[in-house]
Amino acid sequence: MNCIGVGKLRFMNKINVRFPFVSAEKGGKSLLMFLWAVLLVLPGYAADRVPEASVAGLIPLPGSGRAVYDFNPGWRYFRGDAEGAYKKDFNDASWTIVSTPHTVQLEPAEASGCRNYQGVAWYRKHFVVPADMKGKQVSVYFEAVMGKQEIYLNGHLLKKHLGGYLPFSVNLTEQGVQAGDSCVLAVKADNRDDKTFPPGKPQYALDFAYHGGIYRDVWLIGKSPVAITTAVEAGKVAGGGVFVHYADITDKSAWVYVDTEVKNSGRLLSHVAVETVLLDAAGNKIGRREGKIQLKPGECITVRQKIKVNHPSLWSPDSPYLYRIQSRVKEGRKIVDGGVTRIGIRKAEFKGKEGFWLNGKPFGQLIGANRHQDFAYVGNALPNSQQWRDVKRLRDAGCRIIRTAHYPQDPAFMDACDELGMFVIVATPGWQYWNKDPEFAKLVHKNTRMMIRRDRNHPSVLMWEPILNETRYPLDFALEALQITKEEYPYPGRPVAAADLHSAGVKDNYDVLYGWPGDERKNKVEQCIFTREFGENVDDWYAHNNNNRASRSWGEHPMLVQALSLAKSYDEMYHTDGQFIGGAQWHPFDHQRGYHPDPYWGGIFDAFRQPKYAYYLFRSQSSPSLHVPLVDVGPMVYIAHEMTQFSDSDVVVFSNCDSVRLSIYDGAKSWIQPVVHAKGHMPDPPVVFHHVWDFWEARQHSYFEKNWQKVNMVAEGIIDGKVVCSMKRMPSRRSTKLRLKVDRLNCPLVADGSDFIVVVAEVTDDSGNVRRLAKENIVFSVEGEGRIIGDATIGANPRAVEFGSAPVLIRSTRTAGKIIVKARVQYEGMHAPASTEIEFESVPATLPFCYSEDEFATTGNNESCSHNNSSIESKIPVTTVQSESKDAAKKTLSEDDKRKLLNEVEKQQTEFGKN
Repeated sequence: MNCIGVGKLRFMNKINVRFPFVSAEKGGKSLLMFLWAVLLVLPGYAADRVPEASVAGLIPLPGSGRAVYDFNPGWRYFRGDAEGAYKKDFNDASWTIVSTPHTVQLEPAEASGCRNYQGVAWYRKHFVVPADMKGKQVSVYFEAVMGKQEIYLNGHLLKKHLGGYLPFSVNLTEQGVQAGDSCVLAVKADNRDDKTFPPGKPQYALDFAYHGGIYRDVWLIGKSPVAITTAVEAGKVAGGGVFVHYADITDKSAWVYVDTEVKNSGRLLSHVAVETVLLDAAGNKIGRREGKIQLKPGECITVRQKIKVNHPSLWSPDSPYLYRIQSRVKEGRKIVDGGVTRIGIRKAEFKGKEGFWLNGKPFGQLIGANRHQDFAYVGNALPNSQQWRDVKRLRDAGCRIIRTAHYPQDPAFMDACDELGMFVIVATPGWQYWNKDPEFAKLVHKNTRMMIRRDRNHPSVLMWEPILNETRYPLDFALEALQITKEEYPYPGRPVAAADLHSAGVKDNYDVLYGWPGDERKNKVEQCIFTREFGENVDDWYAHNNNNRASRSWGEHPMLVQALSLAKSYDEMYHTDGQFIGGAQWHPFDHQRGYHPDPYWGGIFDAFRQPKYAYYLFRSQSSPSLHVPLVDVGPMVYIAHEMTQFSDSDVVVFSNCDSVRLSIYDGAKSWIQPVVHAKGHMPDPPVVFHHVWDFWEARQHSYFEKNWQKVNMVAEGIIDGKVVCSMKRMPSRRSTKLRLKVDRLNCPLVADGSDFIVVVAEVTDDSGNVRRLAKENIVFSVEGEGRIIGDATIGANPRAVEFGSAPVLIRSTRTAGKIIVKARVQYEGMHAPASTEIEFESVPATLPFCYSEDEFATTGNNESCSHNNSSIESKIPVTTVQSESKDAAKKTLSEDDKRKLLNEVEKQQTEFGKN
């Protein structure tokens, strides 16, 4: 649908493109540069690539002396509370073997209303400490585990941890562990409701779900006795690890400051050199600094080094240029530790009535979306590739800012935002809940400090949200939260603090205020205003009937109503005189919720990341002359109409061109309408052609004239009088075959046993037109180095066709190689759609593994729901927390209680401006 090309290119099914002659007024460049940009951004042109991912804040640096192992494989898993499971000699032989990221229970694609498991789950990992860990400080780094956790090593309690959204680690060396030792690490994870730590609110009153498990990556890290610390472990204000900050940023020069904390965990005095090398994106050296220090045993020293960059390539959403900082600790000529930090040099300013400025220039409106982290079937357990793809999907949709809802996201998500040019508002965990116990506020502030220390080096981070979403909290809490953001980032250009202007202490103190267009005048404030959640039009907060929410399964008309509803809300984000700077749509991906039986269906994608019509509305708001590496941009046109017997007579087209020509019946009829570009409104509103489609008129050609090929519709996007893109529609005829496609997005499936990719089966006619009204169940099978996630018990396989398609999730094994996915209809027959298959390959993982047990040695090619449960529940003492907790909820919540609870939710959501 990105309609730029040379000659004619087949970009998507039924979408053609032509070379545009873009005028200077449209931002055109030289032909050579234009062609280069075209080739750079055309999907399918760039080879698949595995995105870089940081580990404990640093991208691994080869030859640095730091050992990093993928610790995700080989966990024994049991859902429930098993007595004595922490002991080293506990018999877990019958427990299921899984890889993390892992969810406690596979769920149906629609599992809202507290249908997910809440309770205790155990993970046990048998492993041998690798030989190259000899003489190193060995730790296990958990990116996040939901709820509260207890960590045991060989039967001894190492740590208790509260909170499900931020990292923590355990030091094995302090327990006497050495290279070659056989160990058992046991993790007790508990995602039950607990009001003592954030978010605190019970799931049955929550707008999202506490999906359980070790749902993010786990790493085994070996550092030399003298090494760079990790910011979240160091526990120091504005310190620990590597901290990069800036001064005097212009397009002519900028100063880059690198603070590196080094610790001597050994027993001897140490003399080392700290080396910092700054490289540009091509690997050219910009500058190098080296400082020598002496460290006593147990001592930490921070070394500050600065490098001047002349004529810097400044980071922005439309030009996300990343430099690389290589940090090394050297003993003489020997490198003993190190890592890489990617940085972007940029200057963000919030100038009140003048709006938001980036790199010395007015930026215009900041439009984007919020993001919860769950996915169909697997809850929160997304691999790094899906984190990257989610960012790309939203960048393709024209989003340039993401508000994390309502907690810090996966580190890989943040890395992707840096690379793809997505600003981020990072929120501390919390939603509509305040506990008056002083310890609760302390834990909120602790989370805020931790998230800043984890994410402070990301150029994508534009704002911190250090308060609790839609919550009435006291003044002193708000002021301390604001102060923490300044303490943890005390340098020029710090990410600002944002909060709702109606909350205590915010209006008079915070940097950016959450509100709506016009609030700057109503409330007489000087700060910039940003809408944290736009798009909601519920009838009330109990029923949740809403024209901006449409399940993809409901089909053409509901999705069109949704798209047009969101167009109205999107347009409001441009009603500004400068001080109102934009907003974030709620919510681009369908997701599960605790307090309502329906999933949130307001996404521009469904839970599998299949687009709805609203995606193309969002996509059409990007400038046709925009060129962003790895992002789907350029002129586009999309017909939001299926030409069925039930389709509306009006035809809606989304385009970012100057005008659209719509032709029907091989051009027998045609119309041209402008895409209205009006100041103070969305860039490219939908174009509506009235009274175009008539089924009876189409029938005249197909039935009486026997010329069904003539029944077609073509939309052409026109810029400067030239057709630059086009799309063709035809009614789908009878279902004759299936077609498979891999939702790769130039990001391959990695053979690490954790990664998965979506493969979509479509029901089509002879010509390849998707049969949107098809009613089939699709049975999937896989051969080679892949496994199917889920089975019939959750509606995963067979999977019902909805709006013409049925997705399946394919997980990799740990062997790179060929994967063949096959699809057939469940009930076959002479005239049933023909089966099909598709072949693709997984690529090798980049880091070594550490595990002793392999789930792929014993399982078949289907990952059933019992894969997440033990088959020996009757053989060992078990506390079945799931049924007990749910029964308790049923007993304590009468219908009156439920109504009272939901009335309170409605009150808070109304108070905080969801209108």
